[in-house]
Amino acid sequence: MELEQKRVALANGIELDVVDEGPRDAPVLIFLHGFPESHRTWRHQIAHFSGRFRCIAPDQRGYRGSSKPQEVEAYTPDKLIGDVFLLADALGVDTFTIVGHDWGGAIAWGVAYTGMMNGRVARAIIANAPHPVLFPKLLYTNRQQREASQYFLTFRDPANDPMIREHGLAPVLTKAFEGRHVGTMMEPEELARLLQDWSDPDAAIGMLNYYRASPMEVLPLDAPYELPSDYQPFPLPKLAIPTLVIWAMDDEALPPANLDGLDEVVDALEVVEVPGCGHFVQWEKPGAFNAAADAFLSRTS
Repeated sequence: MELEQKRVALANGIELDVVDEGPRDAPVLIFLHGFPESHRTWRHQIAHFSGRFRCIAPDQRGYRGSSKPQEVEAYTPDKLIGDVFLLADALGVDTFTIVGHDWGGAIAWGVAYTGMMNGRVARAIIANAPHPVLFPKLLYTNRQQREASQYFLTFRDPANDPMIREHGLAPVLTKAFEGRHVGTMMEPEELARLLQDWSDPDAAIGMLNYYRASPMEVLPLDAPYELPSDYQPFPLPKLAIPTLVIWAMDDEALPPANLDGLDEVVDALEVVEVPGCGHFVQWEKPGAFNAAADAFLSRTS
């Protein structure tokens, strides 16, 4: 499926390449991709939903043709969340449902909480993206999650930057995930698109800056598996908007332990588990994803 993009200038000076498909008077779904993908991760969902919903899917800052500031501080969570609301403003959208996966899902959690308070986000659909209150605790206390997240340290290491500047993102991905299965079901033509995207060194640095600007602390494996004595969880209220969490159960980067305690931090929560599926549930098992989202959207319309 070919997806036409348009250039959208945000009020903060960032410019995003954006897919905007579907009826202009229909309810709006804003889709946020994760690392290291693009808007095309949502190709099956845009094809499925754009007859009934206005589907908006940007290449987020740092990716492909969108603006790619190189400084780490340009990728702090507040700026990434702010981009979503400024994109909605630029497209004349008031209220919307946020849909996110991986890093896009992490941003979607922030958009959902902000949108709950400002009245602009009606619902949230989040796939294989950890909750901002629960995930830091797992990184301290859960061996499986800490082991799975050691790649953060590779992505954050500036010693890799000369290699990235010369060869793009692919070598650092190989270095971080060597010997691990991280999803090999992608169609050859989609993989070819990604390899082309990853060859841009400015985009590679932009993508890695999501990890470098993140406040998440990933300790070495030999550090104690306990919360620090001075640990204070991020102060968030209970999320009150209808929220669907879709979780691929064979995700090696984000194990199902991320689901534990979700009902304590999200009020109107529904969880759909997708067995036999790796991290990229939206294109590895698009039928399961779309069916879960369909049911949720119908029930909460």
